[in-house]
Amino acid sequence: TLNEKLSGVAIDAAEKSADISAKWTKDTLNKLAEISKAKQEPADYAKAMTEFASASAESAAEHMAAFAEIAKKVQMDTVELMMNAGKDMQDDAAKAVKKASDDVQNATKKATAK
Repeated sequence: TLNEKLSGVAIDAAEKSADISAKWTKDTLNKLAEISKAKQEPADYAKAMTEFASASAESAAEHMAAFAEIAKKVQMDTVELMMNAGKDMQDDAAKAVKKASDDVQNATKKATAK
């Protein structure tokens, strides 16, 4: 059914989003572990912070792009499902109109045959 298909699209997107979030968290924790190590020189702390900030910004851009791809796929899949559902409803309506027309014709034939 349409609801099952739409639910499938949503669940798939949620799974992919959760995977991206988990990977992003793991990457960030690894970078934090690296930055928290003791340094030899005071300047090394500033360098480590700069590298962390740069890597974090790059990681954010990559992960946000991945989230955008998921959203794009959800949108495309949803539009496709809705178009197919509209076509199915149109076909069902055409069949119902044809059946009603046939029923009226049959009733008319029976009424005039008597």
